[in-house]
Amino acid sequence: MQRITQIEREFIELWVRTNKSHRWMAKQLGRDHRVIGREITRNSGRSEPYRARVAKRISEERSKKTNHRKLEKYKFKDLQDFVLEKLREDWSPEQISGRLKDHPELLEKKWKHLRGQYVCTETIYQYIYEGEGRYGDTYTHLRRKKKPKRQRRFSRKPQKTSIPERISIHTRPEEINEKSTIGHWETDTVEGKRGQKQAISVQHERKLLLTRIHKIEDKTAQETETAIRKSMDTLPEHIFKSITYDNGSEGANHIKLKRDYGIQTYFCDAYASWQKGGVENTNGLLRQYIPKGSSLSNITHEKLYWIQEKLNNRPRKTLNYLTPNEMLFKETGVGH
Repeated sequence: MQRITQIEREFIELWVRTNKSHRWMAKQLGRDHRVIGREITRNSGRSEPYRARVAKRISEERSKKTNHRKLEKYKFKDLQDFVLEKLREDWSPEQISGRLKDHPELLEKKWKHLRGQYVCTETIYQYIYEGEGRYGDTYTHLRRKKKPKRQRRFSRKPQKTSIPERISIHTRPEEINEKSTIGHWETDTVEGKRGQKQAISVQHERKLLLTRIHKIEDKTAQETETAIRKSMDTLPEHIFKSITYDNGSEGANHIKLKRDYGIQTYFCDAYASWQKGGVENTNGLLRQYIPKGSSLSNITHEKLYWIQEKLNNRPRKTLNYLTPNEMLFKETGVGH
């Protein structure tokens, strides 16, 4: 999802002054209402209401602190636009880099302000194959049109599953590990009959033991991302602070969720599903209703919701025999 533009911020400022709801603003701008809410919450001054000018300054200051690749940083947005334009004109990364470095005087009028800026060939390739460019069609303009993944020359071979901006579970804060706060989720995929593409995406909240399940058409990253977004739609935004994935390719779109909702994401070690034992246990409970090897073709979304709420209304020993839904209400006032 694209960043909020300054024009949109000016509209938001006006609508905040006239007490329009976040959903109303989102509809006018064609945005998700949570994006509007996050923009207002994160980019308002400490002692004053939302102002477009202040929001721009706060957002830009935050962008400077990120560890994104050069072409993904906000301050290099024009450089990114230049690279994308030239790629679509079938320039190679080497040609783009060389023109910037050796012949900046030949840049077209609209790009003259880029004189003095530079991006190396390898950085462009990283953007195409490992960064945000991998979600577009930029690789189709290269000579060999090789799909991601690409291996750096003289570097170690990449892991079997390439997940951009992957953060290890070993860096996860203790408050998540100790379940001292709510809002920290684990996600996994439950397969059906052997050879069947359809699957079930499961989300589990570590402290509340709350469950969300959705049927997906396949195990792709896009389907998993959509399922997680559906889960987030059912609860207030503050109840989603982090998500822990396994090492499968289903988690490759996690950066979109990070950027759209401001959540943190973590990944287990390879072949260490026990590191997210909460969702694995939930998968076992789910098998009571959908045994291993069952076909998912006739499992409806209504049936899955029924199963989900059976689990959420089951007393748990670790919750002192309260149900996950009762814990949700106790902690947040949501539900009941």
